[in-house]
Amino acid sequence: MIIAQAKRKENIAEYLLYMWQVEDTIRAYHFDIGEIDKNIISRFQVDDETKAKIKDWYENLIKMMELEHVKEKGHLQINKNVLITLTDLHLQLLKSPKYPQYAAQYYQTLPFIVELRAKTPEAQRVGELETCFNALYGVLMLKLQGKKIGNATQTAINNISYFIGLLAALYKKNEEKPLLDDDIN
Repeated sequence: MIIAQAKRKENIAEYLLYMWQVEDTIRAYHFDIGEIDKNIISRFQVDDETKAKIKDWYENLIKMMELEHVKEKGHLQINKNVLITLTDLHLQLLKSPKYPQYAAQYYQTLPFIVELRAKTPEAQRVGELETCFNALYGVLMLKLQGKKIGNATQTAINNISYFIGLLAALYKKNEEKPLLDDDIN
């Protein structure tokens, strides 16, 4: 909860990846709040009231995952909504003549996105941004497991990471002051 709140304010992309990790952590602990409390919540160096709020946050996520039928795989609607919002901004930025550097970075990254999508079974293919986030999350998980990443994969991830970082920075600016108000027809 504390980490999620901070990431949401600072970097929406990191927030989304963090929330996916939280979903997987809940799955790894088999939706057992006692185990989550013992292994995660208890390690926070905060007062008891804050720990209770963190526990409530995890309990609510567990309930939502159960209600939304994403116990085994998939993402919560709140996380899907972040991706939808980012996709909307992405499409607006591509259409806007004000952000040619964004479009240029997107088109530079597009071959990597296309290649990743081509490697995914057709029934499992998702949109371009979700493909980027899946790649970033997958590499994050590999690194956490201590696995090596090949040069071609690292090149793709560097491009995707830069592109998503640019989108996240523009998202933050857009939250502070809308970037595209005068572009709306």
